[in-house]
Amino acid sequence: MLKTIFSLPADLYRNRRLVMKLAKNDFKTRYAGSYFGTIWAFVQPVVTILVYWFVFSVGFRSNTDELGIPFVLYLVAGIVPWFFFSDALSGGTNALIEYNYLVKKVVFNISVLPVVKIISALFVHGFFVILAIILYMCNGRFPDMYYLQIFYYSACAFFLVTGLCYATSAIVVLFRDLGQIIGIILQIGVWITPIMWVAESMIGVQSRLYKILQLNPMFYIVSGYRDAFIIKRWFWERPNWTIYFWVVSIICFLFGNWIFKRLRIHFADVL
Repeated sequence: MLKTIFSLPADLYRNRRLVMKLAKNDFKTRYAGSYFGTIWAFVQPVVTILVYWFVFSVGFRSNTDELGIPFVLYLVAGIVPWFFFSDALSGGTNALIEYNYLVKKVVFNISVLPVVKIISALFVHGFFVILAIILYMCNGRFPDMYYLQIFYYSACAFFLVTGLCYATSAIVVLFRDLGQIIGIILQIGVWITPIMWVAESMIGVQSRLYKILQLNPMFYIVSGYRDAFIIKRWFWERPNWTIYFWVVSIICFLFGNWIFKRLRIHFADVL
């Protein structure tokens, strides 16, 4: 049992140089056919942020006065981790299909492929974290010790999406419709996490709906980024929520590990 649990992390550690090399190549080649190249990896999310900012601060006028910050700062703190999760889950789900020529190689360890996509998404995530810090500095909010939690919550997102991607990347090989289902789930998820609205003030922290929303593990991560940037609260000040997140994430990882190992014997035949 322990061998099964730790086999994937061990594979990743043994092939860490290969993983980083493939991740860098994946990031570079993703937009290789376009004139502006990797710039598009950053332009699209920035445009998305600007559109959401205009719609919800000018049109619907989302209120963040209680937090004492402009809406754009509240939005950025939540959408930056969501961009990473969404990009990593989408890319990791299709990793085996995209790298099918490697899957068919007997000597290649295919268990590293989903993580290659996740690390590729992590490069873009690092850029947006820096951009968010700059935006906060422009509004007079300079980095402090609480910002160190960004590393913790990034690790949380990485671990969660890794477990999910091992499951989805294996299942999508046999059930191609899963890729479309993941896209729909992500469209719904951006609203129920929530990213664009202030759940605490709109529905209240004591409401049943708020407690239901907290069951979403990404709610913990997004709230954590906002704790680091805005609220100034440490993650250990939410002990029950933290324990719940890690229990769910570990279950997802173990399930993804199990699914991947059970289905990997079919990959080469199907692809």
